[in-house]
Amino acid sequence: MLDERKTAILSAIVEEYIQTAQPVGSAHVAAAARVAVSSATIRNDMAYLEREGYLHQPHTSAGRVPTEKGYRFFVDHLTQPDLHPTQAQTVGSFFDRAHTQLEQMLHETSRLLSTLTSYAGVVVAAPRESSAVRSIQVVGLGGRQAVVVVVLANGTVTQHHLEVDPTVTDVELGAATARLNRLYVGHGLQNLPAPSAGGDPALDAVVTQVHDTLTAASEDEQRVYVGGAANVAAAFAATETVRGVLALLEEQYVVVSLIREMLGRGVQVAIGTETGTSQLAECSLVVAPYTVDGELRGSIGVLGPTRMNYPQALAAVGVVSRSLGHRLSEGSSS
Repeated sequence: MLDERKTAILSAIVEEYIQTAQPVGSAHVAAAARVAVSSATIRNDMAYLEREGYLHQPHTSAGRVPTEKGYRFFVDHLTQPDLHPTQAQTVGSFFDRAHTQLEQMLHETSRLLSTLTSYAGVVVAAPRESSAVRSIQVVGLGGRQAVVVVVLANGTVTQHHLEVDPTVTDVELGAATARLNRLYVGHGLQNLPAPSAGGDPALDAVVTQVHDTLTAASEDEQRVYVGGAANVAAAFAATETVRGVLALLEEQYVVVSLIREMLGRGVQVAIGTETGTSQLAECSLVVAPYTVDGELRGSIGVLGPTRMNYPQALAAVGVVSRSLGHRLSEGSSS
């Protein structure tokens, strides 16, 4: 455990390195750490922090940079960070706007996180079938074309195209809509009961086709929305690092598993090798779950370099996760 003076010196080094990406020398620490000691004492403490693994000196006579252990100590000793009032107002205005579909809101939320932090924003949604059907409507588009619109209790709106017998009338499609709502409202997409014959072959065919389409679309897969992936390229100088991080962001299963594992361990910040993923050895991930009516529905996070502005990232993720959950809870009760 570090004493108060060494903690202040380490914090000053981390904060300066986050801002400049340049090794931090004792002269800056003397001014920034607000410790009433000599420069010689500061240099001795920096040498101690280096021996204990909190700092690293990249070159002889250069300043120091934080190690993963240094970042971890810094994060673990942060006071609860607050989002800047201007950014908090931006978040409030964003969620006050009407969003027509849940998918659109989650995708725009990932971009909001990226805008707030200048890192990649990630939103993981709950599987569609985890929410019950609120309504189904079958609409004819002319000829053989029709569309099925499904609204789920969590606000998700999905559309599925059908090819129907051209002799099916709008009246029959309306009757199919009524039967589908009687059958499926309140059921999850993964557990839709098989329809029984109703005596009208054309109507039965439409109902069966809708059932088969929705069942096939209800794979247990959590959707991942990534905003600001281009910010990753700006955060790293090494092309291979950028390529590895971008490739990982495209592997949705890996992203979901990583965030799920972090939250399962009660970890909100994973730094470098703590992620357990080689592509993210130079990255940090800050995550938080969001709930709808008290039920866990998904998670959000930001991904950036280990030289991340942790107070800002933690504040942004905290405010956005709470705001998203509140907005979705309002939608589910309307």
